[in-house]
Amino acid sequence: MGIRSIERAMKVLQEMNLQPYTSIAHLHARTGLPKATLVRILKTLEDLGYVENDQRLGGYQVSALVGSLSSGFHKEPMVVEAGRPWAVAFTRRHQWPVSISLLDQNAMVVRFSTVPDSSMSPFHKTVNMRLPLLTRGMGLAYLAFTPKEEFDLIVEMLRRSDDPEDNLAQDMDKLDRLVQQVRRQGYASRAKHVEPRNSNTIAVPIMNEVGRVVASFGLTYFTAALSESEACKRYVPVLKSTSAEITQDLARIARTSSGWSSDRALADDAAAANHSTGA
Repeated sequence: MGIRSIERAMKVLQEMNLQPYTSIAHLHARTGLPKATLVRILKTLEDLGYVENDQRLGGYQVSALVGSLSSGFHKEPMVVEAGRPWAVAFTRRHQWPVSISLLDQNAMVVRFSTVPDSSMSPFHKTVNMRLPLLTRGMGLAYLAFTPKEEFDLIVEMLRRSDDPEDNLAQDMDKLDRLVQQVRRQGYASRAKHVEPRNSNTIAVPIMNEVGRVVASFGLTYFTAALSESEACKRYVPVLKSTSAEITQDLARIARTSSGWSSDRALADDAAAANHSTGA
């Protein structure tokens, strides 16, 4: 059970953050809290330095101190925010660890993993692990679905790489055949010659609302437990359906974030207009 007074104070701060200035009447209309309660909350927040009462403007505003509440928070990419609950639910149901990786120049970087939630993980930790694009399931699942312009730029970087796992960039015919295969089947797997050979990863792309690849979503399993064909038959359909769910939630989060930013921008524009006209 939550602490009611804190819930109310946070609701007030959230509403105030949407407006350059606000009044008790406005907060009452927006939050539904009694005016007497709002007076007490605002007085407490003012005493703590999070709110300022500007008598000249006849309203309250948040202070710069509010920014300190997020100083330790580094917002994760929206796709990770959207995919996190789906990844956790996937591992709870199927046991194997899954991860979400994003492109970082010429490699994929694991940004979220359910390794801590799995008792069957081949690895102790994978977050921040860099995965080559041409030999890893997570890399190929992303690269194969990139637009041509992005694909060409990435491959050009890989051609200049001295990493042996990037050597395939020197053989465009072979690379094109591999990319076409991944596109046809809708998933990719780790190259068999790549270590560790006691495990494998199968991965699918995560798309945004307009069909552009933004990340890859992969499952890692022990090869002693499953052959690649068994793993693909059992888990690729689930990986694809989970990826589609992540796409839907990503679109929802993007719209919510855009709406929040638009509301704030409109409020700032209105405040600037009022200030310039003396209103």
